[in-house]
Amino acid sequence: MAFLAVDDVSKVFTVGKGSVVNALHKIDLDVSEGEFVTLVGRSGCGKSTLLRIVAGLIPSTAGTVTIDGSLVQRPRRDVGLMLQKPALLPWRTTLENILLPVEIMGKNGKEYRDRAHQLLETTGLVGFAARHPRELSGGMQQRVSLCRSLIHDPDVLLMDEPFAALDALTREELSIELQHICAEQNKTVIFVTHSIEEAVLLADRVVVMSPRPGRIKKIVPIDAERPRTLGMSKQIDTLARAAGELRELLFERSQPGTGVAA
Repeated sequence: MAFLAVDDVSKVFTVGKGSVVNALHKIDLDVSEGEFVTLVGRSGCGKSTLLRIVAGLIPSTAGTVTIDGSLVQRPRRDVGLMLQKPALLPWRTTLENILLPVEIMGKNGKEYRDRAHQLLETTGLVGFAARHPRELSGGMQQRVSLCRSLIHDPDVLLMDEPFAALDALTREELSIELQHICAEQNKTVIFVTHSIEEAVLLADRVVVMSPRPGRIKKIVPIDAERPRTLGMSKQIDTLARAAGELRELLFERSQPGTGVAA
């Protein structure tokens, strides 16, 4: 049995009087414990919708999602979520922002301070615990957001284009840090991205989704040792071939769907 299983999931949104948008159609995806899966596809193919269904933020129209054999019906404490914008509370310090989820869960924040400081060290933020968001760069703010999503030690980490707004060097730097964190803490990750380079750098498997209604077009395994970089390394040929295959899949012309039904 897969640790995280998406079984025959479809999603239809009502957008007006008598009109619907078919966002996802019969998605089947099994993710093993500790596996890193990236979702790629053109805008509007349902990547973020699928992630929100797995997170329990919105219900599917059909099908089910299970994590460790348990049905996902609402947000769960064993799932961490990181979005494109860090959404830090400006009146709270770095440390206070990181501890926010455990406070919301009704846990004693003092018990998690040691873990928070460990995460700050892991992400290169030692010395910034007392800073406010306005005193941090965009990359630092995303590091804080990553720490916050990990503070309660979730089994599953769901990430929706978390590095998209960052410059290329910071983005790659954070991708390398994320590889180390997930390996050390054995996290199961689903990561949404528009970047082919980011997808092959991070993933054990890349799920290529077709335009609306979103379907799984192909799953591409990335058989390269970790840690990976996009620089000169022994993995460069493997990563380049995988990136080339993904480009061909994403640029293939597909039959247009209406997406909207009267």
